[in-house]
Order: sequence, then C-alpha cells, then structure tokens
Amino acid sequence: MGRDVHEASAAARAVFDAADEALGFALSRICFEGPEAELVRTEIQQPAILTVSVALLRALEEKLRPEAAFVAGHSLGEYTALVAAGALSFEDAVRLVQARGRFMQEAVPDGHGAMAAVIGCDPEIVAECCRAAAAETGRVVAPANFNGPAQTVIAGDSVAVERACNRAREAGARRTVPLPVSAPFHCELMARAAEKLAVELAGARFADADPPVVTNVEATANADGRRTAELLTRQVTAPVRFVETVGYLSKRGVTRVLEIGPGRVLTGLVRRIDGSIRRGNLSCLAEVEPAASFVAGA
Repeated sequence: MGRDVHEASAAARAVFDAADEALGFALSRICFEGPEAELVRTEIQQPAILTVSVALLRALEEKLRPEAAFVAGHSLGEYTALVAAGALSFEDAVRLVQARGRFMQEAVPDGHGAMAAVIGCDPEIVAECCRAAAAETGRVVAPANFNGPAQTVIAGDSVAVERACNRAREAGARRTVPLPVSAPFHCELMARAAEKLAVELAGARFADADPPVVTNVEATANADGRRTAELLTRQVTAPVRFVETVGYLSKRGVTRVLEIGPGRVLTGLVRRIDGSIRRGNLSCLAEVEPAASFVAGA
C-alpha cells in the first residue's frame, strides 16, 4: 500500500517519514509489508489511508499544483481535504485520525454494532425504516452515509440494523448488504468517541481553508478555521451527506473532480449522482501522469 509512490517520489517519501515520526512507530512498514490483520485495524487503517492519499497528492504536486475550486472528502477523507487546503498540518492530521480510529473502535463492544448498505431504495424510505426499527427495538439505527440516490448506508446496534434491513426490503429495496466494518460509524453509538475526539481537536491548530472544504456535516463550503474542530466533532455521529456534497459542487460550476487516495469508490458514487461531471483518479504511481493531464484539462 503506497510503496510504488514512496519509491518514485521524494515528496511522497517525506510524507511517509513524517507519518512515522508523528506517530512514533513505522506506519510505512505496516503499509508496505502488513500483515493485513494489522493494517485493517481502525486505528492503523485511518492514518494509513490518510498518509497514502497525501503522499499521492504531493507526488502530483511535483508535476503541477492543482488549482481546485473546492476540496471535499468522505468521512476520513475530510482530513485529507483539510491537509490539501492548508487548513491542517499533515502531522496533526495523522495523529488526529489515529486517535479518531482508536476512539471509534473503543466506543462500542465487538459484535454490538453493525453497518449495512441499502441498495435500490429512496433515502427517505430508508430513513423511515430506521426510525421504525429503532422504535420497535429500542436501539439505535440511522442513516450513516447518503452515498447515492439509491444507496444509503445505515449504522447502529446489530439487532436494530437487521430489523431496518428487513423493513427496507419489504419497502422495495433491491438488496441489503452487511458491511465488514469494525464499528458502527456515523451514528449516535459514536457519541463517546466524539467526546474524546473533541479534546484532541481542541489541541490542534486549524487555519482557514484555501480552497474551501465542502464538509460532510453541512454539505456546504467552509473556509473558516475557527469552525473546523466543531464540524469534525459533529462528523463522528452525523451522516455523511455525499449526495448533497456532489450537488453543491455541481451547482457551483464544478465540471471535473479528481479522487485522490486508495481505491475508486468515490468516483463511482459521483458517476451515479451526477454523470455530467468528469472524473479522474489518482490511486497509485501509474496514475500520477494521467492525473496531471486531467488536472491540466488535457
């Protein structure tokens, strides 16, 4: 994970070195060598994804500096967006996301929480199914990620998530897919994690963002560094409003988006939300040159 860009780019190597120093252990070694069981632990996975994403961005900046109108991210990706916008140092970001991952993991005992994707169903119907399931079980379940017009991820107590999935299928959902996650993110079960993270965020320095960050919580642009800690605290328990985020960007004239980081999930979501937006990817060394051409408008 990230080894190719680390070997080829001095700027990317500097990011991995900074992560190792900031965290006090060799995150780079875990990224490159595993074992996978260690890499997928939430408190390792989150800083690893952030580090690889920022390393790819710095490798791109060796070719040209992107002149973006906005930046945005999905959940953890909002921290990458803040680094890209100069609103948060990478060193602070990598320490924060490691703490964030640990707090999220600790918030709910293993086996007590779950997440599931509800596919082929209107988001409002999914939300109503969650409300009904919560009332029936007396436990937490709610939309966690509004990922597309027909894809909503829900999170909460395992029993309530299962009940909401049953209701959604009865209401016409094409299918429901349990997600292999370690905790039920972006729901009220993460309240304890949000409280702990708020303390860490209070100790970080946030500058004004340039370009502005379209936030998960409000799905509107924020450039005010004084608001960032509060928004990131709220993000832990609030749903990711990605459909609205893409709509916001489109209405403000955005015609191209570049996804930076491992994988292509967000590119697929953007295509389903607004197929008129051109999409590029930067997930590995081989995509640096094509990404530079995409950014340049070629």
